[in-house]
Amino acid sequence: MLRGGPSSTGGDNKGPFLAPDVAVVGAGPVGLAIAWRCAARGLRVVVHDPAPGSGAAYVAAGMLAPVAEAYFGEHELTALLTASAARWPAFAAELADASGADLGYRADGTLLVGLTADDLAEARRLWAYQQGLGLPVAALRPSELREREPALAPRVRGGALAATDHQVDPRRLVPALRTAAERAGVTLVAGAVRSLSDVAADVTVVAAGCGAAALTGLPVRPVKGQVLRLRAPGGAAPGFRHVIRGYADGEHVYLVPRADGEVVVGATVEERTDTTVSAGAVLRLLRAAVDLVPELSEYDLVETLAGLRPGTPDNAPILGPLPGRPDVLAAAGHHRHGIVLTPITADLITDLIVTGEPGPLLAPFTPDRFGPGTPGAPGAAGGRVSGGTTTKEERWN
Repeated sequence: MLRGGPSSTGGDNKGPFLAPDVAVVGAGPVGLAIAWRCAARGLRVVVHDPAPGSGAAYVAAGMLAPVAEAYFGEHELTALLTASAARWPAFAAELADASGADLGYRADGTLLVGLTADDLAEARRLWAYQQGLGLPVAALRPSELREREPALAPRVRGGALAATDHQVDPRRLVPALRTAAERAGVTLVAGAVRSLSDVAADVTVVAAGCGAAALTGLPVRPVKGQVLRLRAPGGAAPGFRHVIRGYADGEHVYLVPRADGEVVVGATVEERTDTTVSAGAVLRLLRAAVDLVPELSEYDLVETLAGLRPGTPDNAPILGPLPGRPDVLAAAGHHRHGIVLTPITADLITDLIVTGEPGPLLAPFTPDRFGPGTPGAPGAAGGRVSGGTTTKEERWN
């Protein structure tokens, strides 16, 4: 690792013939944030990606939801989500200042709702678990829900408020991170990395989403998600301001309103590797969305997209050095949580690079948790990554 600053081979000389201190493979939010943080610490950084910003983050809704995303048995992941979400206000302010961009960061909170009695019973089971962890989930009666959001359907049986679950617009976030990184001195190379042996740097960070599997042999698999984008008529703002996550006749759906009139509706979870949009998925998502917020039936359907989340066997990210390869760090496998985990992933990986000391939050998420030999699986030494997969890094969230 690079203790205390730039390597002795590079110093402050940014000449083109010296290998960088850090090479980052993947220019999604995680990769760009790591590059930005490393450059701010005085390191020479190069980011490799054939099409920066074109991966999974372009599909993502941008929910920062440590409470709503706290699921049974994922205690360590929930702790990481909560810690990262707490960093988001300062991270957003710093990035906005460094890039001069509006990130679409909003702190209106999230409403969690159930349409039917069965939906509400299912939701309450999860809320009870989340409250048991000490997470801020406040139950609301139907009348209280509609006081906050009159656009909710009268049929909604009840819900809760997760006031600390916020949102950001990934389509603004990624360009802002690229601008901040380049202003800090990061160099972007528009090309695919097909083998780690092709990368020359003191430390290589693999933040290539689903592409991390071929580069490292780690168990990262694609999990398909289909998402819709609606737009309020006449360029008006949506008729609701909270993120709404709910169950509608057993269908789980989220609605993310943007100030510019956009509403993101998602998302399917499919163990598939294609990125085609199916009529059935569009039908299910729209039906559930309109059941919760009827006015959405009058909105324009402006975009349908599918992308691939980088899933792992335990749904948690893979962070830290590959076994036997201390010069190669993984920052991949964020699955549903890439956007919310961007600040803490960048901080933890950057601190590890600079100091050589892993932070305590890294311990549950290191690559070696999958057992000996995992990174030596086929493709680890010389696997190939197509240009279309190296940036599919983030969750639709």
